[in-house]
Amino acid sequence: MAETTVVHLLRHGEVHNPANVLYGRLPGYHLSETGRKMAETVATAVAGRDVVALFSSPLERAQETAAPLAATFGLEVVLDDRLIEAENVFEGLTLGNGEGIFRSPRRYRYLWNPMRPSWGERYTDVVQRMKSAIDTARDEARGHEAVMVSHQLPIWIIRLAAEGRRLPHDPRRRQCGLASLTSFSFEGDRLISVGYSEPAGALAKRPTVPGA
Repeated sequence: MAETTVVHLLRHGEVHNPANVLYGRLPGYHLSETGRKMAETVATAVAGRDVVALFSSPLERAQETAAPLAATFGLEVVLDDRLIEAENVFEGLTLGNGEGIFRSPRRYRYLWNPMRPSWGERYTDVVQRMKSAIDTARDEARGHEAVMVSHQLPIWIIRLAAEGRRLPHDPRRRQCGLASLTSFSFEGDRLISVGYSEPAGALAKRPTVPGA
């Protein structure tokens, strides 16, 4: 019988973002105090798991979410660019208050194709890089478990692909809360299930910024 390997995709914790900026890949966005508590809560919740490998997006908020896990399991955090947030032409803009992304006619030219999407990285490209990253983690943790800290959109898109669902979607309907775990279980190289949990759900404030 093939050995079982579990790869957990962990979304980073809450970010300090009082200006409500769509920060995307911008540097300088760190976890809030609540976000740090979320990261610590997740580390405590999974402390009894058989985690032997830890990967993270290079963005600060992801690395800070990975830090308590590294301390808990005595692991080095391997930075992997494939786990980074999706590209987005609206990066750096402020959301809401009548001046948001979708209220300016100047930005309509980016909204012509929500299926691709036209305003950022292709969903199919996100799937390709996330699948490649998961394959690496599965091979590294064969017969054990790995944790990969990433971002809402990449995690949700690879889950949709894994479950055979359409990639275009309503961001408000993503099941990928702050500091949540989306867990891929494999027998050998074959995916057998996808699970979801929110170890730090009690600390979350909803709604959150889409795609964070």
